[in-house]
Amino acid sequence: MPKVVSRSAVSSSTDAQPTASSAAALRVYYCICGEFILVVDKSLATLPRRTADSSIVIRTQDSDEGKARIFKLNAATGEPILLERPGGHERQYRFHCPRCSLPIGYQSTPPPAKTGPFLYIISGALTQMQGQVPPDAFDGENDS
Repeated sequence: MPKVVSRSAVSSSTDAQPTASSAAALRVYYCICGEFILVVDKSLATLPRRTADSSIVIRTQDSDEGKARIFKLNAATGEPILLERPGGHERQYRFHCPRCSLPIGYQSTPPPAKTGPFLYIISGALTQMQGQVPPDAFDGENDS
């Protein structure tokens, strides 16, 4: 057999300007069971929270108030539920983990995701580290 000789060159430049895509870091979030659920262009900790239930608000459509987030949701849809809230009722179209069926979020319009103005992520449902329970997973639980 003939001898295989390979050569390679490594090139780098400190003069290159960062591009918009290299500056936009994507964040990956997992269900508590370890299933991949969400990729989003901003950390969930920095996004606003809903006052009604402390859910994380992800804007899905551009509007006068702000620009839509770029995200990909990997979740199964569930049956809508009707909640009684102060001042009226609220219909939630829930999204569940495809592996363990844990509810991870909801929106106010029928599926698919991004059909309404907002997607709400339930507080404590997602973690950035696979296999680790998020610190806010048990917020609001009674210490009985």
